[in-house]
Amino acid sequence: MRFLALGPEGTFSEEVARRLNGDDVILLPTIHRICAEVEKGGGIGVIPLENSEAGGVGASLDCLQSMAITITGETYMKIHHHLAAFVPLENVDVVYAHPQAHEQCSIVIEELGKEVVHTGSNAQSAVEVTKHRSSAAIVPEMTAHRYGIPVIRSFIENSPDNTTRFVLVSALPGQASGDKCSVLIDPEVNRSGLLYDLLGVFSKRGINLTRIESRPSKRGIGTYVFFIDLECTGDWEAAIAELSSLTKVKNLGMYSRIEVPEWRS
Repeated sequence: MRFLALGPEGTFSEEVARRLNGDDVILLPTIHRICAEVEKGGGIGVIPLENSEAGGVGASLDCLQSMAITITGETYMKIHHHLAAFVPLENVDVVYAHPQAHEQCSIVIEELGKEVVHTGSNAQSAVEVTKHRSSAAIVPEMTAHRYGIPVIRSFIENSPDNTTRFVLVSALPGQASGDKCSVLIDPEVNRSGLLYDLLGVFSKRGINLTRIESRPSKRGIGTYVFFIDLECTGDWEAAIAELSSLTKVKNLGMYSRIEVPEWRS
């Protein structure tokens, strides 16, 4: 089965996909395109879900919310960013950066005082620098090497522990067993104590929630959906069943962690 990842060449998503599936990787320009192909049965998608510095990746969460896809695995990668340019820093007039890279390197970007233009991927940031030689890009080291752009400042991420969680998504359900399960809760109504009641189905069974994140429901201001990751321990299936009796629940899949070696230059 081919893997689909965010392109052009040189993204962290591509690196993860190739570590998992060798050369059988197709690069697509957006996360939405990846998930749309997955939904049609076109392969396994590798998408970033959250970052330890910048939080959830909106495009990935929106696809999980709106498309018939499920999570079948997860992996984690340490993320390091570098400033790359063909000119000295004092001659740089604009910095290209993916919005997540911008957030993850916000301290250095503030210090630089340069105009920032957002791009669709780290690799696209590098492509822009090859077109506009007085600019710079925030990119992984491997991407700078691939596009032949000198690194003029290294390790500019806010935190040395900067990590991104990637998930594998498929049109088919994942394994029948796993360490973790993800669900999407759409309350559809707003009432006092609603969230307390919903989370209580896990609390009373001693089930650990490893992540909870709210996102706009897209039905207007003040209405939200909730993404929840939980450990598959104890009576967790009964908790999901009770939750489904209280509100609208989309099961996003059961899965385990996949270890992928960190890229080294």
